[in-house]
Amino acid sequence: MSRFPFAAKPKTPVQNTVSVDGGRISVLTPYLIRVEQGELCDAPTQCVWNRGWETPKFVAEHKGDFWLIMTAGGTFYYSIPKKTVVKIVLDNGNVVTDFHRGNLKGTRRTLDFTFGATTLGEGLVSRSGVAVLEDGESLILGEDEVLPRPKCKDTYYFAYGNRYRMAIRDLYRLTGFPPLIPKFAFGNWWSRYKAYTQEEYRTLMQRFLDRKIPVTVATIDMDWHWVDVIGKFGKAAAPVPTRNSVDRIIYAKAMPGWTGYSWNTDLFPDYKALLKWLNDNRFVVTLNVHPSHGVRFFETQYEDFCRAVGKNPEVKKQIDFKLGDQTFLKAYFDLLHHPYEKEGVRFWWIDWQQGKYSDVAGLDPLWGLNHYHICDQAAQGKRPLILSRYAGIGSHRYPLGFSGDTMINWASLRFQPYFTATATNVGYTWWSHDIGGHHRGKKDDELYLRWLQFGVFSPINRLHSTSNEFMGKEPWKCDRMVQDAAERLLKFRHRLIPYLYSINYRTHTEGRALCEPMYYGYDTDKAYAMPNQYLFGSELIACPVTEKINRHSNLAKTKLWVPEGRYTDIFNGYQYTEGSYEIYRELSEIPVFAREGSILPLYRDDGTNEIGADRPLDVWIYRGEGEFTLYDDDGDTMAYLDGKRYLTRFRVRQNKRTLTFRMDGEGDFSVFGAPREIRLMFRDVDAATITVNGVPQAERGNEVGLFFDGTPVEIELTDCVYASNPDFREKAIEMISRFQAGNEYKRRKFMRVLNNPDAPIRAPKKYAGPLIELQAICKT
Repeated sequence: MSRFPFAAKPKTPVQNTVSVDGGRISVLTPYLIRVEQGELCDAPTQCVWNRGWETPKFVAEHKGDFWLIMTAGGTFYYSIPKKTVVKIVLDNGNVVTDFHRGNLKGTRRTLDFTFGATTLGEGLVSRSGVAVLEDGESLILGEDEVLPRPKCKDTYYFAYGNRYRMAIRDLYRLTGFPPLIPKFAFGNWWSRYKAYTQEEYRTLMQRFLDRKIPVTVATIDMDWHWVDVIGKFGKAAAPVPTRNSVDRIIYAKAMPGWTGYSWNTDLFPDYKALLKWLNDNRFVVTLNVHPSHGVRFFETQYEDFCRAVGKNPEVKKQIDFKLGDQTFLKAYFDLLHHPYEKEGVRFWWIDWQQGKYSDVAGLDPLWGLNHYHICDQAAQGKRPLILSRYAGIGSHRYPLGFSGDTMINWASLRFQPYFTATATNVGYTWWSHDIGGHHRGKKDDELYLRWLQFGVFSPINRLHSTSNEFMGKEPWKCDRMVQDAAERLLKFRHRLIPYLYSINYRTHTEGRALCEPMYYGYDTDKAYAMPNQYLFGSELIACPVTEKINRHSNLAKTKLWVPEGRYTDIFNGYQYTEGSYEIYRELSEIPVFAREGSILPLYRDDGTNEIGADRPLDVWIYRGEGEFTLYDDDGDTMAYLDGKRYLTRFRVRQNKRTLTFRMDGEGDFSVFGAPREIRLMFRDVDAATITVNGVPQAERGNEVGLFFDGTPVEIELTDCVYASNPDFREKAIEMISRFQAGNEYKRRKFMRVLNNPDAPIRAPKKYAGPLIELQAICKT
């Protein structure tokens, strides 16, 4: 039986292939072909696991110096002399010969040592309509081992035009779909590089509980294990460095305790009690590990490890880290990780920073660690999860992504929304950033809060910072206004979990990402010109503010493009129609927009860490035509594969002044334990006459409370009074009053526009901009 099992169907049916001189062409879909030259490969590789697809309709024609592969998606021209595809004619008639032009980019291994915007690797979607995946250097995956691969050329041509979602879905079909991520990962994470004592850490987490700030993941960075190993165990504890230069120069010399697996009992005298307390209070625990220096004599597991790998413990020699040694790998998991998992560690933060050399030729140890850790958890029947850096296309199988030690500056924040959404172009949809930045920089409460706003509307919201005593990301270490806003944001992130978890299920089953560039939904030039605006699931658009506030207006500017219809800011209720805007927000506000017909399921705020399926829900509904499917299961096991899951379907329809809302479901309702309390909140309806399954409600309103037991529910709102944008004069007075400017200056500049809302505003942009936005929306 395989120790590290994975499911693969790597061989393409022969009827899908065309033999060419020295190679082979495989037709996988009408839009995706594979071209090999040299040694042919029917085995899974590090990147590609599945090529055994149903045969698409195609015609292969030998014509002069070319093989023409003709499908419903286009015609691929394979040059016999050049032994490669030289031209693709797409189904819309576009001819593509440069397969790198217009590439929309993908992602990169890490944001370590970057100060803001940086280069990204190639993506698998392109404005030209064609992108390529080179897999010739990818090693072969055998049973529990990685095997060398003969020299070859192995290229996949993605010719999907602007069908970007289809391209990424087929990438997942080719390489394996992302696993279903445990529900706890979508709450708030606490993380900090700091040598906490056991009592300090418990006191800190208790303070989150006391302040009713939900935190679902408790991270303990590397100081959980012995770090000052030379001071504690003598010079013999110094590690033998690996062949990676960065390790020899930095980690082995300056940080000899970088690798460790034994709890520091000076800091954590009863770590088992701490783990139990954290688990009992609904904190899921992860520990940081740096495996590069193997196992040394001072580790509590050393003697058992020596026996497992056939070494003499009396020699006290370092047991080197070896991914190519199956005996080592077995002991690595059985002795170093599994015992701690039984004691309350749920998953591991694999903080590999020692380069790409390993004992297996061509094997990046980062990829190996990611693969083996995920497979090890799956083999135990767990829902797999790690936190680790990106190791190339296919890394979406190994969530979550750790983007590294980011600098604390505005440039870093400004880059991250684009970086996060663009990673979808290689299927890497679950990046986790150091929210607030990791190191350097300076104290800036405004930057902290803007970064946290982005974190709440990003895949993973993980607060983190370095060991500087004055750099903690606790909300109470900020100005009181910022503290209050930060606590509200953290509570709202927890409320978002039902929505995020449902999108997670869609990613796992359909390949639909949480954060998508705007051009995934709208193939227009304007969509490509909005790098920091992105689709946040099927219902929302997020526009994080990444610029400083103007100290005169007390507002910060960002850009918004509304593609079509009506979008409503879910926090201030402002409604925007199709067009481009410069929008302005106070420090405590982030612009997030629901399209018409959006349905947003949220936990009701109770200030706890609870994430069970039995939690009461608030469902925010926006008028229009829309539907949403809420996914529920136990949140952390594989029981959903045996049918222990439930899908609740919500649908809203609008007919002039009447709204109809329906709710039903399918699956195993026992995941809830009892009828579920749900409050339906029609967010852009001021008042209506309401009936529930034909029964009139006593008063007009815009909310309905009920207990859902799986029986279909129909709610009708008639004679609706719909919410509208605010009165211009009233809102303008409120806005201008806050401007930090002379009172007589304001009277001279702005009285005209108060009396005539259509009048041009003759004032500096810092004042005129917010009023122009208000003029625009108050006309809709």
